[in-house]
Amino acid sequence: MSTSEQPPAEARTPTSLSPSRASDFMQCPLLYRFRVIDRLPEKPSAAATRGTLVHAVLERLFDAPAVERTAPRAKALIPGQWDRLLGARPELGELFAEDPDGERLGRWLTEAEALVERWFTLEDPTRLEPAEREMFVETELESGLRLRGVIDRVDVAPTGEVRIVDYKTGKAPRPEYSEGALFQMKFYALVIWRLKGVVPRRLQLVYLGSGDVLTYDPVEADLLRVERKLLALWEAIRLATESGDWRPRPTKLCGWCDHQAVCPEFGGTPPVYPLPVVPARPAESELPDRSGQGGRDG
Repeated sequence: MSTSEQPPAEARTPTSLSPSRASDFMQCPLLYRFRVIDRLPEKPSAAATRGTLVHAVLERLFDAPAVERTAPRAKALIPGQWDRLLGARPELGELFAEDPDGERLGRWLTEAEALVERWFTLEDPTRLEPAEREMFVETELESGLRLRGVIDRVDVAPTGEVRIVDYKTGKAPRPEYSEGALFQMKFYALVIWRLKGVVPRRLQLVYLGSGDVLTYDPVEADLLRVERKLLALWEAIRLATESGDWRPRPTKLCGWCDHQAVCPEFGGTPPVYPLPVVPARPAESELPDRSGQGGRDG
């Protein structure tokens, strides 16, 4: 490939899969392309940023001795963690750029306090000693597929049993949608199993928005099914990457998408595909006859 044909520096060929990016592709292949390959910017979201803030507070609370892990102490961590978050990501200040009196910011911080306080009605941090917090995990399957992600909390019982915990600042899904919610947790369970040879005893989703706790106890058969699903998903991603064929999948979630201006479903045109395209190979029946016989019957 010549220098002029090199993809832009900001473009990237997918090399691994995380729960978020897997969910993106299942939701809409074109959204996956915009986020992973084109790396198009997205506006900060007040809800997502609040979730990041609450996660940081719950992580930092475990720095304190067990007896000091109280709701007042946790809420007192919020201003400092918000300042730290702003320092790391100054663009988040745009969320409250038109808030000269600080009223919106105040309400937003109060909402974060309510979520943190609700956590204490669902779990007792004085009785927890997490083995890991914000744990980055990565493993490579025999197929070569690399899986990676960040687990909010890992608890290990004295007997060695593992519990994976994830905090959600939204509301729990209805029962018919719980399988989708558990996909991320089963993904993490698969990674832990492949890394450590131990199937987690329990997967636990803590919904701070509604005060619900969803649990699931996986078995090897569950994780093998997830592995097969991820391999099929990765193959679909590989084919789309090579062909450049990323099709939108319209859903109700389109209304929340930052990329409507470049989405064909909204009359937009995607950016020029920044990676080389591999022409599709013709089917065997379409290949030219090179035998010199002109056909099977000669």
